[in-house]
Amino acid sequence: MANVQLYIGETRNKGRGVFTREKIKAKTVIETSPVIVMRPGDRQFLDQTLLHDYIFEWQPGEEDLCCMALGWVPLYNHSYRSNCEYFMNYDDQTIYIQTMRNVAADEELTINYNGAWNEKKKVWFDAE
Repeated sequence: MANVQLYIGETRNKGRGVFTREKIKAKTVIETSPVIVMRPGDRQFLDQTLLHDYIFEWQPGEEDLCCMALGWVPLYNHSYRSNCEYFMNYDDQTIYIQTMRNVAADEELTINYNGAWNEKKKVWFDAE
């Protein structure tokens, strides 16, 4: 799903990120992206590359899978005080991004890499 109000911009200290041109209300789905699901053997190879930082755990059942999201999902930066959350649709093999609060125009859209938008568990890199 393309969203014309979103754009990629440079952040002060995180590289590129996803921003919005317009205000967005809370609980708005702003992106839905297909994923490529991968098996544990694929994960071993991915963990040796830069792509390690861009994959998601994908666990619809007992299997230990991962996935690579397409679209702009890999470009949403992490924040412990994120304004968005990601949700997985295992049946459709998609990830969608939804705002968790009202977002101002030109504000960066962020997700918490731990899953829930307000999760405080430390991630694998130094983060705010």
